[in-house]
Amino acid sequence: MNGAVFYASKYGSTAQYAQWIGEATGLPVFNVEGAPPPESFDFVVVGSPVIYYGFLIEKWVSEHLGALEERPVVFFSVSGAGPGPKLDAWIPESLPKSFVAHMRHVGLRGRQIPADLTFYDRTMLIIGGLKNPDRKAGQEELKGFDYMDQGSIGPIVEMVRRLQQREVA
Repeated sequence: MNGAVFYASKYGSTAQYAQWIGEATGLPVFNVEGAPPPESFDFVVVGSPVIYYGFLIEKWVSEHLGALEERPVVFFSVSGAGPGPKLDAWIPESLPKSFVAHMRHVGLRGRQIPADLTFYDRTMLIIGGLKNPDRKAGQEELKGFDYMDQGSIGPIVEMVRRLQQREVA
């Protein structure tokens, strides 16, 4: 089966993970802006950062929902929040239910460098960091963090390899 990696990125962490996945699997990598349609591939890997408890790729997923439902989808999210209940709650609140039911999700930790943020994003993170009841997460929102880890793509690479070995029906 042939596949591709589609991603949306705002500050570069998701783009970096997409490139690493492409390098590890041999899949072509496309920013969703100007990408070929997902119908061109037997399976897709879709990546998005979490921005304000939602996913930057939400509009693209909605526009291509029919095609995405017809093929295997591996979805990876990139955020400061690690895999767990917080991230799990954001997914069904932000993405179409049929997409969520169909895809396999892997949560990856990202990077946030305060100096690189827009004024608006930086201001929102300061407010969020001060109000966050989780003090460790609040400090990360204020000071930034870097949890980028190339090794964390391992589960995605394994899923892709299994899909690549399947024959097209």
